[in-house]
Amino acid sequence: MVLDLYPCDILFVHRDAEAQPPENRRSEIEAALHWSPNRWIPVIPVRMTESWLLFDERAIRSAAGNPNGTEPLNLPEVHRLELLPDPKALLSQLLKTASGLNSRRRSRLPVHERVHRIPDYIDDFSTLLRLPSFQRLQADIQSAIENISDAAG
Repeated sequence: MVLDLYPCDILFVHRDAEAQPPENRRSEIEAALHWSPNRWIPVIPVRMTESWLLFDERAIRSAAGNPNGTEPLNLPEVHRLELLPDPKALLSQLLKTASGLNSRRRSRLPVHERVHRIPDYIDDFSTLLRLPSFQRLQADIQSAIENISDAAG
């Protein structure tokens, strides 16, 4: 079992809500982990986790390898992030645009790799607290921290 090889104090379990209510996904995670002695926190974006990466233009430009680029990115408004039909495709397109590369070189851009770099360039995620799903994640993390502190005495 993976938890035997990689023990942890808190396990973050990701499951996009997609077309389901977030509480349904939370219940699925709880049912799957009912046996686990580990503390766990569900990470449940409304659509896709990529929607949570679409708010920081500087981070997208840096991950694309062109931090001083000036190509217009036209990021969606934060309150609309979880309404986007395909945040993954939008983020891919934004990275390609932000790269400033010509179309031939742009087609070879390792977008999947660059997506994983975006969080490294984000200093402040508090903008996402406008989203109920992110508020819930923050509340779950805070609760877990308090429970660990209480257990430690």
